[in-house]
Amino acid sequence: MSMVQAPERELDRLEGLWSDGLSDTYRAYLDHAGHFGPDTQPRLALAAALIEVGVKLQGLGGRAAPPTTLLVGDLCLARGSRLLADHAPLAVQVAFARAIESLSSAAASEAPAPPARELLQDALGVSR
Repeated sequence: MSMVQAPERELDRLEGLWSDGLSDTYRAYLDHAGHFGPDTQPRLALAAALIEVGVKLQGLGGRAAPPTTLLVGDLCLARGSRLLADHAPLAVQVAFARAIESLSSAAASEAPAPPARELLQDALGVSR
């Protein structure tokens, strides 16, 4: 994969995304997860990366993505959500839900959406 190690089980059937930019997105979130324990940091960074990529794949706020792309986006969102449920404190889980809600409501109202990465990095920084 890459020099950066992510939990491999979470990348099952998503290997192509890893080489297409998911690994870079993951690295961008690692710095923001530094206040979590060493076992939790990579999982939460991957959760954030999967959610960012999932939202992007779904074409939120733009043209509808093709069905297969939508399904991959759904898989990314589901895995990211599960990682959060299994490893993140409740405050962080709520912050992620609010970030996704903000992105979805902007898309639904055809308003400009705030940058997903910024919202998700803020969510990772929420105090435990």
